Amino acid sequence: MSGAVRTVLGRLLGFVARVWLCTLRLRVHVDPALLALPESVPWVLCFWHGTQWPLLAWKRRRSTVVLVSLSKDGALQTGALRSIGLKVVRGSSSRGGVRGLAALIRTMKKGADAAFAVDGPRGPLHEVKDGAITAATQVNGVLVPMGAAGSSGRVFERAWDRYFLAWPFSRVVIVLGAPVSPSTNDARIALGAAIAGTNDAAIAALNQIALPTVRGSVYKERCDGVALGDSVVSRGGGNIRGA
Repeated sequence: MSGAVRTVLGRLLGFVARVWLCTLRLRVHVDPALLALPESVPWVLCFWHGTQWPLLAWKRRRSTVVLVSLSKDGALQTGALRSIGLKVVRGSSSRGGVRGLAALIRTMKKGADAAFAVDGPRGPLHEVKDGAITAATQVNGVLVPMGAAGSSGRVFERAWDRYFLAWPFSRVVIVLGAPVSPSTNDARIALGAAIAGTNDAAIAALNQIALPTVRGSVYKERCDGVALGDSVVSRGGGNIRGA
């Protein structure tokens, strides 16, 4: 299959993904310390491999760049990710990784955020690598831990990352935790603990939500924004700055 065909196929998959993601009944919890930062501070969104599908349903606050491998599958991913609104630079740990990370940092310096599955590209699962920390350091940004949980879906147990695919119309909770400074002592350990904490918080929040029984209540949840306890909650995929 040629690169052009993979790109076109990726765009088609991206269209399907956009429709699928729009059906998710989304609630976003944001740590107030994150919202207290000046809006000019770049965010490096950090999450575990396998949790990225529901996270894609969140409407990001501004242009966001991701690093995609130079493999043939990477061409497919590039088309799909661009179709759902992400900027893409190409690179990998084995080929072009340094150049790819440098290109990502240049894009961030122009006003973009970035997103990293920090235990990639090949694991070990839940072991933080240095890429996200390097990017945040170079742009004077912060590391933003993210986690998600869904009410129904499938976990691909045989995949190395135990990828979670949330079913259409399922309920999803996304948690953005307090920012982590890349200059923190043992930043990799601190970031790993923070990401684990956001996933635990997402599961806890999901367990507290009663499933709605009428379609109208689903629409209301997707559109409203409220303050809840010590976190800011955006009901639906809206930009958290408006929550």
